[in-house]
Amino acid sequence: MGHPPLERTPVRSPFPSLSPLLLAVGLAASASLPPAAPPQSAPREPQAPRPPHAETTHVILVLGAPGEPEFESAFRDQARRWQRVAFDAGAAVTLIDRPPDPDPSPESHVLHESDVPTRAPVVEPASAPLTALAQLQQTLEAEPRDVPADLWLVLIGHGTFDGQDARFNLPGPDLTADDLAAWLQPFRRPLAIINTGSASAPFLPRLSASNRVVITATRSGFQVNFARFGTYLAQAIDDPESDLDHDGQTSLLEAFLTAAHRVAEFYRTEGRLATEHPLLDDNGDGLGTPADWFRGLRPTRRAQNNAPLDGLRAHQFHLKRSPLEAALTPGQRQLRDQLERDVARLRDAKSMLPEADYYHRLESILLELAALYAQLEPAPSSDPDP
Repeated sequence: MGHPPLERTPVRSPFPSLSPLLLAVGLAASASLPPAAPPQSAPREPQAPRPPHAETTHVILVLGAPGEPEFESAFRDQARRWQRVAFDAGAAVTLIDRPPDPDPSPESHVLHESDVPTRAPVVEPASAPLTALAQLQQTLEAEPRDVPADLWLVLIGHGTFDGQDARFNLPGPDLTADDLAAWLQPFRRPLAIINTGSASAPFLPRLSASNRVVITATRSGFQVNFARFGTYLAQAIDDPESDLDHDGQTSLLEAFLTAAHRVAEFYRTEGRLATEHPLLDDNGDGLGTPADWFRGLRPTRRAQNNAPLDGLRAHQFHLKRSPLEAALTPGQRQLRDQLERDVARLRDAKSMLPEADYYHRLESILLELAALYAQLEPAPSSDPDP
């Protein structure tokens, strides 16, 4: 019996990746207005060339201590799903696992490059006998801090909370929210941090920051029962049914909403009291937004202190991209994402602006977007017609 689908037909994303067609429509709508005033902000400088590793999305998968064999099977299945999607997308993958078993069984591995038909780069974790915690720290220390390529960190396992400190359970020393916050503090690149464990909510306010998406499986550290959210998220990240705005790719926001919906449906179907309520934060306020605050892809409640609403940045993260999205370089994608956020902020301020001023500003942003997408169009051939 499948999962009931989320409502798809009426969805009108407030922040899709703007297509050239949408740009043309926007520009045509503003054509009758007076010429746009010169932009007030300084022109964007072209970015210097990036080293090769700056162009590749990196996915770090951390496999926690399972406790019971049934959980180990579930966690490894999640890791396999993430790896397959990442390999298919051409992303680099690091698996942080327990120190290698000197005599592993065939079933004990997760996935190796030879198991998949693609040739995506595989980043090996630090060599044994380092603990999983030390492997993670060493892997993060080796990562570039300020590049346009995404870094995804996915924690798969259990968590605990003693009323003060939240931990993600690892073989050996556990990972605390304070540990991870300190290691990630220097990062300015786009970060997606996903803690699928129980009692994961306290990680959210510690990790929340600009240019980050933070997702937890629970809304409280006291939700300590096994969390099913990770299973549904691993399924949703590459499920066409999760593509709620039908743009040919599944964003992290869409996967979150789909997985959270399926979690809620599981507890309703089983007649159980829900013991997990996933949260998403991407506006840096450290509060998080539950899935039931969204209608389609739009949050229906205002953030505190008039902060930007959660969801916009998460909808710009795609692990497996559409052909149009994949045609953008990380630098172009970074600029496009900033321009989309400018459109969202301008839209939120529309009621406070004179109409002409609003459309002048909108036209200026749309012209930048049109110029960006024009770079993707092949140059016309100079060869004469036969």
